[in-house]
Amino acid sequence: ALLPYVPRVPPTALPGKVTATTFALEMPCCVFDGHANASDAVWLVVAFANASDAFRNPPSRDDVPPYERLPTAHSYMTLETAAAAYACPAPSPAVLRVGGDTACGGEGGRDPCNGPLPSPGPYRVKFLVMGCHGPKAETRWSDPILLRRAASPSTIDPAPARRDSAPVVVASILASLGAALAAAVLGAVGAEAWGSLCRRDPGNGAFAHRSYRTHHIPPALPQPLPPGCGCSPPGLGCFAPRRPGPCPAE
Repeated sequence: ALLPYVPRVPPTALPGKVTATTFALEMPCCVFDGHANASDAVWLVVAFANASDAFRNPPSRDDVPPYERLPTAHSYMTLETAAAAYACPAPSPAVLRVGGDTACGGEGGRDPCNGPLPSPGPYRVKFLVMGCHGPKAETRWSDPILLRRAASPSTIDPAPARRDSAPVVVASILASLGAALAAAVLGAVGAEAWGSLCRRDPGNGAFAHRSYRTHHIPPALPQPLPPGCGCSPPGLGCFAPRRPGPCPAE
């Protein structure tokens, strides 16, 4: 049976609704009532948009195309879920995450896997009801879903566009003013600190600004003794005369 339901990405704002490798789908609640039994399973078919028309529903579960075949077969099936999970009375999450299992493809198995999508696409998806004897019902294909393309650092233009240059110019002017103000404050603080040191030690300050030269001071030469002085070693000056006796003869 061809059901009129068309899968779609939620129109409301949702964190991570569309990324470079995943996207979210609305939960198809109440869509399969009357077309699926409790023992049936609902699959999600993911195909590149230009390959969706060529997709053929598998006759049994053993023929389900795996996630690893997407690069060559351009389609795969994932999110195998009991039909009862989509029934009206059953509580269910609001969205389905496609491509959210990062562990897929590591072991090379054929088990159903919900791995990251390898390229921006675009992709188209549909829901397929599978019973014990093969397909029973399916929805229509979705509109093309294009993922976000990761930006490469080499593609970033270092020069801003003309229409966006005003905020950059204002930011540059503010940064320059801030740097000039900081330099003025630091200069004032430094001058005040230097003046305080000079006032605290005026002798060193006066000496620091005076030009001077070093020179050798020769030792004092011996001077002749004035009359009435006693004997003393040469160069040590004059002492009081000693009365006990005359100077010894040379």
